[in-house]
Amino acid sequence: MAGRDREREQDFVDFFADEYWPLRRVGFLLTGSWHEADELAQDAFARTYAAWGRLRRADRAAAYARKVLVNRHRSLLRRAVVEARYALTQRGEASYEPDFSGDDQVLWQALRQLPARHRNALVLRFYLDLPEAEVARLLGVPIGTAKSLVHRGLTRMRARLGPDFQAEPLHDTEIRP
Repeated sequence: MAGRDREREQDFVDFFADEYWPLRRVGFLLTGSWHEADELAQDAFARTYAAWGRLRRADRAAAYARKVLVNRHRSLLRRAVVEARYALTQRGEASYEPDFSGDDQVLWQALRQLPARHRNALVLRFYLDLPEAEVARLLGVPIGTAKSLVHRGLTRMRARLGPDFQAEPLHDTEIRP
């Protein structure tokens, strides 16, 4: 029995080593903050570890961790809205600006100006290259709503960037602290 527990723990350690950075990058793209991305990724892995016995395959575990991360982010957004409604004062907070240059900086600024739901849909669809059905599942919406969020997000991005803007997609190596 102890051998199986050790093997299970080693499987999770390997999973963590493989998936932490990609999950952290998704968290950053959703929040714009490495600190919040770390918190989201750590929370996602803690909850994934708690469910590790139910998750049989690594690909299923990665999808589970992404779903936890997205749900936790949505929950934090809802909480922030409630707190903002009742806050008497706003405190200024220094925001992190990634070291992008040229077109990447323009894309980053346009992405940050989108509403959270559109930004989430675009990150999941185009950065993670997930199919529309998976985007819908992660966002907890019908597939038609996910398609609409992606379409509206792209429309807003194009409106901000102009019709002649052409850029290379963001690569994993460009989004590091």
